[in-house]
Amino acid sequence: MATELASRLLVERIGHRVRHDVPLAAMTTYRVGGAAAMFVDVESLDDLAAIAEVRSETGVPVLVIGRGSNMLVADEGFAGIAVSIAGFADHIELPDGMIASHDESGHPLVVCAGGGVALPVLARRTAGAGIRGFEWAVGVPGSIGGAVRMNAGGHGSDMAASLIDVQVFDMNDPAAGLRTLAAAEIGLRFRASDLAPSQIVHEARLRLRTGDRAAAEDEISEIVRWRRENQPGGQNCGSVFVNPVPGEVTAGGLIDGLGLRGLTIGTASVSDKHANFVQATDGGRAADVRAVIEHVRGVVARETGYRLRSEVRLVGFDDTDPLSFDETSVCDV
Repeated sequence: MATELASRLLVERIGHRVRHDVPLAAMTTYRVGGAAAMFVDVESLDDLAAIAEVRSETGVPVLVIGRGSNMLVADEGFAGIAVSIAGFADHIELPDGMIASHDESGHPLVVCAGGGVALPVLARRTAGAGIRGFEWAVGVPGSIGGAVRMNAGGHGSDMAASLIDVQVFDMNDPAAGLRTLAAAEIGLRFRASDLAPSQIVHEARLRLRTGDRAAAEDEISEIVRWRRENQPGGQNCGSVFVNPVPGEVTAGGLIDGLGLRGLTIGTASVSDKHANFVQATDGGRAADVRAVIEHVRGVVARETGYRLRSEVRLVGFDDTDPLSFDETSVCDV
């Protein structure tokens, strides 16, 4: 069996750090779903190369887990190799000798962040250093790597607004090591990019600017306040569907207008607070979450003609979602 061969090869090349039957629910914001057949906390490029080689030799799929947002793991789990780069790519490099806390000139600065860094962490670190331009990310529960892949955004900005370039590791060409791609090379667009499914973001460089620290932190606080007032907490992945006509027609508005707030199937439901959020319950089932998503999409298509594109990546399901923004990717937010 391919998974058994992959397990043996991984243990031979990485050793005791390969874990088996590791529950993935707690690594996602939905907190539902099954286990990964194999799991590795990546510590080096050598680890990534070994995983890439095993993938090539056995055909076993690889799943990179960032912060687990926009990911729904099937109740049956994932019959492949799940990896985390959080410990390997968690660095943040701010400019040396920062005096931006009292500099409102808007002087450009370059900030480097590892692909495993959480967006809210980087937003708060830069704001606290008097660096402006990344405050919008404080409410996005994803990682830098995932944010680059899907051009995450909110509150009037997105990754494309500041991205200079990225370092990527290609699972299809492990011998090449890290390769730098300019932002213009990766086709950033609304909630998507041209990054290949095999390319893992190790680091991103951002062009931000100096500014007033107090103003930056005030903006952070305002964004957090707005999200708490307008979006639900608990077990969800944030917005499920992409707005079909950005700035004009919202997914939440369509769903709400059809009276679908509170719709419940098993252990999942459309949020009463925001209709574009699907909530899971503690100990719930991924199948119920997907059932709610599909039911909502079907009703909206039938009643309005809009076929809603999902931001949710399905992991371990027998089929894929043809309207998912990035269903073939090996990397997640």
